Amino acid sequence: MPNGPAHDHDQPPAHGDRSHESHTPRLVLFRAGEGRDRVVIADALRTETVGGAVLLVAAVVAVVWANLPVRQVYEDLREFVPYAGSLVVGPLEFGLDLSLAKWAADGLLAIFFFIVGLELKREFLAGSLRRPSQAAVPMIAAVGGMAVPALFYTLVAARAGSDALVGWAIPAATDIAFALAVLAVIGSNLPGALRAFLLTLAVVDDLLAIIIIAVFYTSELRIEYLAGALVPILVFALLVQRRITAWYLLIPLALIAWLFVHESGVHATIAGVLLGFTVPVLRPEQDGDCLASHLEHVWRPVSAGLAIPLYAFFAAGVNFTEEGLGQVFADPVAQGVVVGLVLGKVVGVFGTTWLLAKFTRAELDRDLAWPDVLGVALLAGIGFTVSLLIGELAFGAESETGQHVTAGVLFGSLISAILASLVLARRNRGYKRIAERDDAVPPAREQVREGEEKAREKIHEEAERVDPR
Repeated sequence: MPNGPAHDHDQPPAHGDRSHESHTPRLVLFRAGEGRDRVVIADALRTETVGGAVLLVAAVVAVVWANLPVRQVYEDLREFVPYAGSLVVGPLEFGLDLSLAKWAADGLLAIFFFIVGLELKREFLAGSLRRPSQAAVPMIAAVGGMAVPALFYTLVAARAGSDALVGWAIPAATDIAFALAVLAVIGSNLPGALRAFLLTLAVVDDLLAIIIIAVFYTSELRIEYLAGALVPILVFALLVQRRITAWYLLIPLALIAWLFVHESGVHATIAGVLLGFTVPVLRPEQDGDCLASHLEHVWRPVSAGLAIPLYAFFAAGVNFTEEGLGQVFADPVAQGVVVGLVLGKVVGVFGTTWLLAKFTRAELDRDLAWPDVLGVALLAGIGFTVSLLIGELAFGAESETGQHVTAGVLFGSLISAILASLVLARRNRGYKRIAERDDAVPPAREQVREGEEKAREKIHEEAERVDPR
């Protein structure tokens, strides 16, 4: 999975020092020499707006195709199994008879979770989460933003019976890619502290979602395979810590780790997170790019342009023509998902933040106002990628309830995105007016200063005339 130049965990290479490169075979994706168009596409996919747009297009295409007369082609594509056999290595057997939809969910999505692992480690060691006092409010808001939606879902979905409660975590997740994309589109004048608040909240949200998937959605744990996964992960960690980043070593190790985790019963995407955790991160006081940042830069276009859109394409195709919207949303499970995302996230994130500010010494960033926090709380209701994954693990993608969950995630995320856009667009206009007014203030202040200086000079001249000494 990783590749490219690396920096030491403790000391970045000196400027212009390329001596280590000759000893480190590497594969560089999207190199300038490979064509300007490819570089432009890669850079575009690293931006939040383009990545979110590609994800949205993939989901829309899936929904439209799944409701056309030719929808059977979509279903056949989704269920197509490229390889129907198994890989047998001695006493171990690895099942590879997965459909394209499963390969997208279990395989490609591991790349996305690798990026998440890199972000988590960097934020905890060198980013906004390294100082608990600074990160306390968004961290606790993230916990409230997961607990309250889960409670709301449970209260609503309980009407469908105890079997429906297995999906309690579906509305608890936030899709950071979508949320940041919406914020980037409408928030050009919003304070930077708002994005930092959302990013910190989403990072903690991702961490908790990973724990939930690993602990609560593991049906059968096979210890021998899980123990086997530790071997390639430890070798991977040893290599990256020693700045050995040869792609022909690391990518096979990542694939082997994925195979073992996949067979262990733990969702295979956890392999990506564990591998991401092993990559070194520079200490906050040091300068220079770290290996984690470099690998994120290299692999983010693959995640944003291939892994997540393909997963969304295979996961979002809900057929409304057979049942109709009314019947789909008559299901308490779908209702619980929508209520959890739209209302639960707002109450959880905004309510927790307000209670902290009201009854503790914790303070909201001085650049933020409460309407800004409300907008972020609404953005947190965009569940999508991780919510769809948890829904699939809870009910199965092809079951009737699974289809209803997908519809609930799509509509709940859409409603949250629209409401957040309305709130934050209004705040953005207000901040723009303030910025324009402030831009006009400095010249006026400068004129006042010039007038004061001229007055002092005149007084000094008058004093010298009266008393030349």
